[in-house]
Amino acid sequence: MLLHSLTDAADGSNCTLRYEAQNRWLRATWRGFIDAAEARRGAVSYLANAGGLHCPYLLNDNAALQGPWFDSARWLETVWLPHALALGLRYVAHVVQADTHADILTLTLPPHLAGALELQIFDDAPTAEAWLRSCQHCPVPAAAAGPDGAGPNRTVAQL
Repeated sequence: MLLHSLTDAADGSNCTLRYEAQNRWLRATWRGFIDAAEARRGAVSYLANAGGLHCPYLLNDNAALQGPWFDSARWLETVWLPHALALGLRYVAHVVQADTHADILTLTLPPHLAGALELQIFDDAPTAEAWLRSCQHCPVPAAAAGPDGAGPNRTVAQL
């Protein structure tokens, strides 16, 4: 089920977010050259559209991405991730760019979020999918609280 799609009219690059009911996970697919503003809009779109699902599994597929990836690991760590955790995210399968076989995705979880999320990096979607399926047989980690113990203190609109 398509939840949201963002397409850049200038170059056709896009980000789509789908809920795959048969697999019980969310799939974010990035295609083309995604600049920092598009990447942030796509990440915020995830938060706005995934909220009602409380889905612990995300396959983030960058295989069709071109050029440098979103360089704001700090924003992802400190702003996006706490909100995604509050929405129920616990397992992320991240597929790297096909043209580079690498990403600059290097998230270091803040101490208060450690143990709340499992992130694995993959070269291809089938291997990432197999890992997410295996995670569905594991207990879902407990929700992480924010620094004050009450969860994130910003709304999606403030991101």
